[in-house]
Amino acid sequence: MCGIAGLWNRTGEPVSREVIERMTRLLAHRGPDGEGIYVNGPIGLGHRRLAVLDLSPAGAQPMSTPDGRIWITYNGEIFNVQELRQTLEARGYSFRSRTDTEVILYAYQEWGRACLARFNGMFAFALWDADEQMLWLVRDRLGVKPLFYSLHPSCLAFASEIKGLLPALPTAPALNEEALHRFLSLNYTPAPLTLFEGVFQLLPGQYAVYRRDKAPQFTQYWDIEPSAQDGRQAIAHFEALLFDAVRMRLVSDVEVGAFLSGGLDSSAVVGWMQRDRIHPVKTFTATFRDRSYNEAAAARLVASSLGTTHHEALVESHDLEQLPTIVWHSEELTADASMLALYRLAQRAREEVKVVLTGDGADELLGGYPTYLATRLAAFYRQFPAVLREGVIRPMVNRLPVSVRKGSLESRLRRFVNADIRDTAHAHASWRVIFSEQEKRALWKTQAARSAMASLYEPYLEHAKDWGFINKLLYADLRFYLPNDMLVKVDRMTMAWGLEARTPYLDYRLVEFAFALSDRTKCPWGRHDKTLLRRATRRLLPDAVRARSKAGFNIPVARWLKEEQRAFVHRHLLDVRPGIFAMFERSQIERLIQEHGKGVADHSHKLWGLLCLSLWWQQFMEKRPEDPTPIGYGPRMIATPSS
Repeated sequence: MCGIAGLWNRTGEPVSREVIERMTRLLAHRGPDGEGIYVNGPIGLGHRRLAVLDLSPAGAQPMSTPDGRIWITYNGEIFNVQELRQTLEARGYSFRSRTDTEVILYAYQEWGRACLARFNGMFAFALWDADEQMLWLVRDRLGVKPLFYSLHPSCLAFASEIKGLLPALPTAPALNEEALHRFLSLNYTPAPLTLFEGVFQLLPGQYAVYRRDKAPQFTQYWDIEPSAQDGRQAIAHFEALLFDAVRMRLVSDVEVGAFLSGGLDSSAVVGWMQRDRIHPVKTFTATFRDRSYNEAAAARLVASSLGTTHHEALVESHDLEQLPTIVWHSEELTADASMLALYRLAQRAREEVKVVLTGDGADELLGGYPTYLATRLAAFYRQFPAVLREGVIRPMVNRLPVSVRKGSLESRLRRFVNADIRDTAHAHASWRVIFSEQEKRALWKTQAARSAMASLYEPYLEHAKDWGFINKLLYADLRFYLPNDMLVKVDRMTMAWGLEARTPYLDYRLVEFAFALSDRTKCPWGRHDKTLLRRATRRLLPDAVRARSKAGFNIPVARWLKEEQRAFVHRHLLDVRPGIFAMFERSQIERLIQEHGKGVADHSHKLWGLLCLSLWWQQFMEKRPEDPTPIGYGPRMIATPSS
């Protein structure tokens, strides 16, 4: 896992090495083990290395073919590297290293762009073909690894993170108001947009080809297509695929640990990691003083039953002071409050290991979110007369006392009755909307008319229109919610500490198999309890673990912002007034703070998003683009960057 950056001067003007160095060093946290630069005429490539495979200098990047014709800067892991290497050796290729980077180079030489179909991994890379004068940017199938770019008449800049490409841009980017509209709705910025005007990100499963004096060509090289699978052997097949996905992700020249929440998803991963090992796996859990959020007991039970060496990271309200650093890393912007816990968890894990496996993606494959049931119930609920729904039920639910406990019934009922449930797309989008369209109009002084968030889900629901009801919702979440929120927070918070996170559930073979199964096989009788995974782990995990209901990875942010961190909220939303707040009505922000403080409403998600937006503006819009890190903030380096 690494950080990549580069610049191609489309005018033919030579690239400045100093610019590539500035781009690359802004990504030093992603690769604390080394730095590499390649500059040749109009092309410049930069790389920060996190050494996981072949720790020797032979694994340094940017890397080229022996003839120097093809160069690559690459971030990620190809997990079937040994099989590919053997195939290429049989075809006459001779390897100088044990890296997957070299495998990609030779695979491109042998099969061209069709080589992507052979890769099982998480990756983002830029490949320069000097003979063709072509730059090829690629992002993995599920979007585990990020890749941003900015195209101008004079140049193309790209990087693993936006901060890495800013020094190469002709002018500092302005705010993208369409992206801000989406951020306020969701607390994240869905691809391809970012909050930076003119800066975009490749979509999952997409690549782009750039040639001089030609328009870029974007290709969606992978997607899930409908197919039918016999469900009779589903459990055995699923178990075999997941075990193999875990096995492949244990290939490393450094120790591999795991994040363990105590829930079913991460417990299953740890179970298969530990099953045939002599030495115990090192596992890591975030803990809280608030009992309704603390999963320490469940994680300890799993760790004890599987025999892991277990570690805990206590997350407390004063950790909120790390939010400026978290925003610096999440830059697009993403404002998922659980990033704070993940940041502290990654910090603790990095003290012990360099790589961890996670349980991300299982909910989107197997129907683990309660929102799937809620969307199904919404279809029934909208048959009620509007006068009953809006005149009786909604006011009654809205009068319920506001709870700050995790997953309270009150909060779920309130979200359900206040949602826009006119159709499947609006209902499914509503469960994750932060500011509604009406609330945004009240907050944003000059907001132009823009499309509702449901429109972002509609293309995915249309693609899956002939699938089962649950599979259709799962597909929308796998292609939209997962890569734009969940995978962003995992990548940015782990890489902030130079920690590589691997996601076995997102092995594309497992994904394709899961989506070939019917709703009835995955969610019998409409349940969202991941029945398939529970049955597949019956010989692996204790019954108490398999029986646990989904808890979710959240932090007690509602109580923190209401009680011990009220001063933090005032400091960054009322006392500090960054330029972006000239766009908003101050009275609306004051109202949110007051209502949350009095317990009249839970506005924690709204306030968290506004806090992150305030800090983002201060760091990226009010400072020099090439140095967005505010004084006193920024990541703690694991090691001094080498030059």
